[in-house]
Amino acid sequence: MADYEVVFDFSDENTSGSGEYEYYFPEPCVHRRRSDFQRIFLPTVFGIIFVLGVVGNVLVVAVMGYQKKSKNMTDKYRLHLSVADLLFVLTLPFWAVDAATSWYFGHFLCVAVHMIYTVNLYSSVLILAFISLDRYLAVVRATNSQAPRRLLAERIIYVGVWLPAVLLTVPDLMFANASDGRSCQRIYPDGSKSIWRAIFQFQHIFVGFVIPGLIILTCYCIIISKLSQGSKGQLKRRALKTTVILIICFFSCWLPYCAGIFVDTLMLLNVISHNCTLEESLLTWISITEALAYFHCCLNPILYAFLGVKFKKSARSALGNSQGSSLKILAKKKASSVSTESESSSFQSS
Repeated sequence: MADYEVVFDFSDENTSGSGEYEYYFPEPCVHRRRSDFQRIFLPTVFGIIFVLGVVGNVLVVAVMGYQKKSKNMTDKYRLHLSVADLLFVLTLPFWAVDAATSWYFGHFLCVAVHMIYTVNLYSSVLILAFISLDRYLAVVRATNSQAPRRLLAERIIYVGVWLPAVLLTVPDLMFANASDGRSCQRIYPDGSKSIWRAIFQFQHIFVGFVIPGLIILTCYCIIISKLSQGSKGQLKRRALKTTVILIICFFSCWLPYCAGIFVDTLMLLNVISHNCTLEESLLTWISITEALAYFHCCLNPILYAFLGVKFKKSARSALGNSQGSSLKILAKKKASSVSTESESSSFQSS
């Protein structure tokens, strides 16, 4: 999972062969390997997110599949976002088992789950930034926005979202390890562990929060300013309300968690002096806020799909088609059953 895992080493192997501590703590604090909080809270939250995330995102993908007409730019972003969130939540059962007991799935799955987790974590937040750019072009540059919007949705999204997300899995390929048979985490080279962790945690903060957060905040603030001009009809008020909700939800999900790993990184670099009370509190804070940040996988289908009028119509249509297909199948089965019974009666009477 996140790089902060290795900052708080719960194993008894705290020293190198030379007898010197490998960590940035002058005197490592003692923690229990699996606290009740880790064994109960994290698996429970991960389980809830998994169920809600799978149901919501599978529904979005299914509705997109039922749409007969060509998909517009918004639909394409919804599909990208739901696929990313769906793949992300599929890794959560592995992390739930790891938090509750230990890692049972071997080295190969350790690396694979880390890579799937990373690529879809980054792609999800970067897609949100692309959606805000698309909304900006549609609202603020409405007269001549079709060409750049199509370019963003059909070409640039692969270079600006999926390619960086895939490249950011290279550290997982290099460092993810389950060699001890108890946990799956990144194991960095001896003598430079703190530097590696600090680099990748800063990377996570900037690529996973600061860059998309600035794009989202800037685009939506400009949209709010644009919509606030002139008379405010019902559609404008609804658009303003939705825009504010999108901003609040993004920063509510990710700001507390990124603030925690930022403080942790400062401790790694000895910018903040370490003490065991702060370390324990920070570990708890990061664990809670990371779990809550993952709720974005459940919120995204609601915020970016189910609030849309067109999507709700498509969902009703898809549900109607599915019910109609089920009724037709049942009718055929019933007709076949009646026909068989009729043939049987005729045979017996003869």
